[in-house]
Amino acid sequence: MFDVIIIGAGPAGLTASIYLARSGKKSLVLEAKSYGGQIINTLDIENYPGLNHVSGFDLATNMYNQAKELGATIKFEKVVNIKNTTKEKIVITREGNEYKSKAIILATGNEKRKLNLDNEEKLTGRGISYCATCDGAFYKKKIVMVNGGGNTAIEDALYLSNIASKVYVVHRRDTFRADMKTINLLKEKDNVEFIYNSVITKINGDEKLESVEITDKDNNKKVINIDGLFIAIGAIPENENFKNVVNLDNSGYIITNEDCHTSTSGIFAAGDTRGKELRQLVTATNDGAIAANEAIKYINNLE
Repeated sequence: MFDVIIIGAGPAGLTASIYLARSGKKSLVLEAKSYGGQIINTLDIENYPGLNHVSGFDLATNMYNQAKELGATIKFEKVVNIKNTTKEKIVITREGNEYKSKAIILATGNEKRKLNLDNEEKLTGRGISYCATCDGAFYKKKIVMVNGGGNTAIEDALYLSNIASKVYVVHRRDTFRADMKTINLLKEKDNVEFIYNSVITKINGDEKLESVEITDKDNNKKVINIDGLFIAIGAIPENENFKNVVNLDNSGYIITNEDCHTSTSGIFAAGDTRGKELRQLVTATNDGAIAANEAIKYINNLE
């Protein structure tokens, strides 16, 4: 029996485990993939207070090691179901294990949103990527395209502009949602071309990506030959397995109050998985601390 089971080892989950460990509570962190969440793929973080520059990998690794050193148990298993009873909460993993706790913190983050076009799945890893910092090095002196208009897309394009010979940036609107500083840096690059009010409508290639079809708002189409396509059009929450125990909004995010309480007593949500306005590294760690504190109070009241 654990005091708290944390589902997800991103910044929110790891922060929660650190706070729980320091309070003397026994916690288990279950992670389906790798620790760090999406932040682990960020090359350079400039907006985390107190750290002018830090890579996402280094920061996530430091969080992971800190949690382990403080005594948190971390296992790499995918949670597929939660059973809520009056006496305990039971977490079931894909690996066939069951773990019991007094409280749960959901910190599962998001999954990269797909274009859902023919050939997308087939050519993923063969010209299509969802992580520029992971795969950008394969496109040195080649022609690439970034699809999206948020911070991730603009940061990806900026990173790729220092590697590729040409970078197209395709966005469905006429303005970007990213930070103005990053947008301005990208606009200074000579090898970057912006394509506004347009979407990708076809992905062409057999064994590898060869080109994409772009359609603008007036339904004009054109084909652009590229070697690599980096898709950065947002994310979707991974909460389908928890809809039986917590309420979700229309977009699939967990509904909480500002104290990270869900609709179920003893189950809390932290980070990008919950419905909120701003999803950033600093808000994820903030959520992790709050959720841990609320879980501690919940357990203490039980006892």
